[in-house]
Amino acid sequence: MQLGQLQTIEPDLIRNGVRIIAVSPDLPENLRESSEKHDLEYTLMSDSGMEAARACGLAFEVDSTTVAAYAQHGLDLEEASGETHHQLPVPAAFLLDKEGTVHFSYVNPNYKTRIAPELVMAAVKNLLDAP
Repeated sequence: MQLGQLQTIEPDLIRNGVRIIAVSPDLPENLRESSEKHDLEYTLMSDSGMEAARACGLAFEVDSTTVAAYAQHGLDLEEASGETHHQLPVPAAFLLDKEGTVHFSYVNPNYKTRIAPELVMAAVKNLLDAP
């Protein structure tokens, strides 16, 4: 899910007692700038070292050809993350309870395919309706 799409469902999530925490490979200062620019309400955390992504099995190495292509389009992975690891996380979303139990997960190795906000809301409602 694109981070901006979270804003469209955030009021419904909050009404249902769900707190959003987004994790990005960008440096904290880049996230702060993005958060202010897009007036984001939810928590946005930096995983520029990719420790959390690796721990969750979400990290992948970006090959040198793709790194160069990204740079040609104005995306410098090293500048964005402050690291030289050339890793990114695959798109993922998790729904956890207060104890940290995962009740729903979405992971897609195709970075172009993000979870739809409607699916997130359906997963939340399903969890809330469960006995």
